Amino acid sequence: MKTVVVGLSGGVDSSVSAYLLKEKGYNVIGLFMKNWHDDSVTISDECPWLDDSNDAMLVAEKLGIPFQTVDLSEEYKERIVNYMFNEYKQGRTPNPDVLCNREIKFDVFMKLALELGADYVATGHYCQRGIISDDNKSRFQLLAGADANKDQSYFLCQLSQEQLKKTLFPIGHLQKAEVRRIAKEQDLITADKKDSQGLCFIGKVKLPEFLQQKLQPKEGLIIEIPSEVSLDKTMNPKESSPNNTYINNVILQAKKPKYNSSDGNIVGKHQGAHYFTKGQRKGLAVGGTVEPLFVIDTDVEENIIYTGQGKNHPGLYRSALFIKEVEIHWVRSDLKLLPDQEMEIKARIRYRQPLEKAILHKMENGMYVSFENPQSAISEGQFVAWYEGNELLGSGVIS
Repeated sequence: MKTVVVGLSGGVDSSVSAYLLKEKGYNVIGLFMKNWHDDSVTISDECPWLDDSNDAMLVAEKLGIPFQTVDLSEEYKERIVNYMFNEYKQGRTPNPDVLCNREIKFDVFMKLALELGADYVATGHYCQRGIISDDNKSRFQLLAGADANKDQSYFLCQLSQEQLKKTLFPIGHLQKAEVRRIAKEQDLITADKKDSQGLCFIGKVKLPEFLQQKLQPKEGLIIEIPSEVSLDKTMNPKESSPNNTYINNVILQAKKPKYNSSDGNIVGKHQGAHYFTKGQRKGLAVGGTVEPLFVIDTDVEENIIYTGQGKNHPGLYRSALFIKEVEIHWVRSDLKLLPDQEMEIKARIRYRQPLEKAILHKMENGMYVSFENPQSAISEGQFVAWYEGNELLGSGVIS
């Protein structure tokens, strides 16, 4: 009998995952990850992990499976929280959920589970695992979940072949409504529990307040950049001359426009450029404009936020992005591109974004992703993931 350690989070998805695995005849063990109890960074007076842990324990009792809690808070603080603070300090926008899966669930947690004698680790993610077998060798695929509204493959875009080999996704073929129905039929306490929101394992927080625990407020200027100025910087006619080759134009499109305080007008003040990210509208507290202001860039060195009016402001859009060589990751390592090779794919730069047609251009120093349509709020530090059909092939950190 194969043993599976299920990451019981106290939610309905992992609860049903454990039930389905037991029904299939696996020896199931429930493990709850306690990843947050650092009082030096106060989130709120609530203690969501305690409630979640209790719900996970009750589910394990109901299913008749062994259960225990493991404390990974030290690793979580070092690998996720400290990384987040450092990224925001540099004016970048990290994705803690992708990092949490790469660094905690499928690294620290998986190693712990395997040490306990597990053959597999299972989670309640809405994605699927495929297997291609030929020449006595198996390659593992990361496939989108059957429920298009809940597909979480993007959050797992940094997984490796070794991790997928040891991972099961029991509910990936189901719709969310079916998962809740199964939970109700089995009288699981989590059947009607709301889905968790906010930072992975921390819960729903106001990000500026969270960041202020480590990154001190610092007053700076909010500058509005006129559309024509932004357009000139993003579509420089001298640089984009007809004599440039296609790939040179891709490189130019991936360039981040550099704004100066003299390019626009001062319209307000803020309490720290590192609290803001591209595409952000809320929190600027600036009125009197015809259209709402959106953040089009931040300069943490000068502590300036650059904004533009309206969601169609040209400063929000770019047609290409760059990934440094060290940040390129292939889930399907057998499809890895070599320098000067290209691949037509579909890609997304954030969770729930519809897939967009794009081309990968591999260079010696990294890779460019060139989109058919300009993308809004491409943010350094975020992950871009690329697909072929419903299979996620790889990902990378946007530079």
